[in-house]
Amino acid sequence: MTLWRQAALLLGFQLRDELRTGEVIAVVIPFGSIALLVIPMAVGIETTLLARIGPGMYWAVVLLFGVVVTQRSTASSTPSHRDALVLLGVDPAARFAATAAASALLLLLFEIGVGLVMIVLYDPVVVGWGWLALVLPLVAIGLAMLGTIAGSVTDGGGALAPLLVAPLAIPILLGAAQATEGLRLGAGILRWILVLALVDVVLALAGVLTARLLEESSR
Repeated sequence: MTLWRQAALLLGFQLRDELRTGEVIAVVIPFGSIALLVIPMAVGIETTLLARIGPGMYWAVVLLFGVVVTQRSTASSTPSHRDALVLLGVDPAARFAATAAASALLLLLFEIGVGLVMIVLYDPVVVGWGWLALVLPLVAIGLAMLGTIAGSVTDGGGALAPLLVAPLAIPILLGAAQATEGLRLGAGILRWILVLALVDVVLALAGVLTARLLEESSR
């Protein structure tokens, strides 16, 4: 069985598990929405201010709660589960690709759900929908791969994983925030798109090349 076939099968298993538990839809998205709702209570309900800070607060919430989304996938990879995959001959790179892809899809769902809440609460000026349709997946893919690598390094996540993800995700957060701000101001954002794409490529190479090493070190 090819690597991509293995990854596709594992991806299907992980997505079915999420459909069964509904953790992202029932828990993470509502909590992310509550976080956006609490912020106006702290800074005051000034519509001009809220419209300006809305996108920045949105990306901060995506980063913080995105760690939770990625770790729910890596935490389900118990030692017995990993041992079973090894006995079945599953390539560690396929497991990385499947886990990262599942997390990316769930993160994209989270971004869309919380984004709609942000638009309703903050009423920002939203322009460049075509560019945003590119930025959202790039951010989701980057955070997903970063969270998957961090989960492998910390052997399934735990308290250390968010501490690893948050500082390393700064280029992703910076690129996303600058891209949306550039759209608001009518400036070019191609360089920030390239930054996000470059980060994703580097994380993909790092994840695939270190997958076997991290799996062997966790045994």
